[in-house]
Amino acid sequence: MSFTHLTPEQTPQMVNVAEKTVTKRFARAQAIVEVGEEILQALEKSGGKELHTPKGAVFQTAIIAGIMATKKTGELIPLCHPLPLEHCEIDIAVNAKQQIHITCKTLITAKTGVEMEALTGASVAALTVYDMCKALSHNIVIKEITLLEKRGGKRDFVRDAE
Repeated sequence: MSFTHLTPEQTPQMVNVAEKTVTKRFARAQAIVEVGEEILQALEKSGGKELHTPKGAVFQTAIIAGIMATKKTGELIPLCHPLPLEHCEIDIAVNAKQQIHITCKTLITAKTGVEMEALTGASVAALTVYDMCKALSHNIVIKEITLLEKRGGKRDFVRDAE
């Protein structure tokens, strides 16, 4: 197996996408954040749609932070191509297990995919939830960051439901 980010001499390189075909690329990633009872109670008091802390509206701020992060992925992850995203959407909800569930969807028409952008958006949104809620409790765990789906390019991928 060879890695596309390494030359035959094993030195790092940015992947050459010059000869690739421009296609519509889509990716969907998630982050799951487990929070303690204090945070769940605060969320319940606010009606379950938005959590307010001394730093402000948690979910709204996390969505903005996640979108901003997707646009900076090429600056944050070495050898990632800087991409002009055409769309980014972040949804935040509390799931049946009382976890904060963050989904980031990214879209572009380009020669390379947007998986890293979706993963970065979900990650930074989760980190923002942590930062804004730590005044209520440090009993917060960013449990998982997962690529759920990617379309376009050589092959599509959809993670099997667990």
